[in-house]
Amino acid sequence: MAAQFRSYVWDPALIVAQMVLLQAGYYSSLGLWLALLGALGSTRPSLHQVFSDEILGFSTPPGRLSMMAFVLNALTCALGLLYFIRRGKQCLDFTVTVHFFHLLGCWIYNSHFPSTLTWWLVHIVCTALMAAIGEYLCMRIELREIPLNSAPKSNV
Repeated sequence: MAAQFRSYVWDPALIVAQMVLLQAGYYSSLGLWLALLGALGSTRPSLHQVFSDEILGFSTPPGRLSMMAFVLNALTCALGLLYFIRRGKQCLDFTVTVHFFHLLGCWIYNSHFPSTLTWWLVHIVCTALMAAIGEYLCMRIELREIPLNSAPKSNV
């Protein structure tokens, strides 16, 4: 069988490793953003800010800081898609999977399904931002020209 350009073999170990890496990066960068923004607003980061659906909102300073941290985290994780996934076609899949696991984590942490409108709006916006920016960055790398002549020319 002839070789194909970018032929793929289904590799479940690679997919699971990428998912674990992206999920760990998601929570690590979210914790970092919460700590940095919390230092500005003199609040301490907590699991409640990460998993609670009731803290997100415009009415309280911790709610606004948490919302900013989630949006900045979406931008940071888009870079994670660029470095760890590297395929524009897979960005939406990995983004939705990361946010689905976060939804499950919130459901387990709160012992109820997230029901606040602001939680859903923030996470829909973050999912869209992360997928769109990650896909844009990956497509820029994929569409680079392939150099055909890597050897120097010799004058004959």
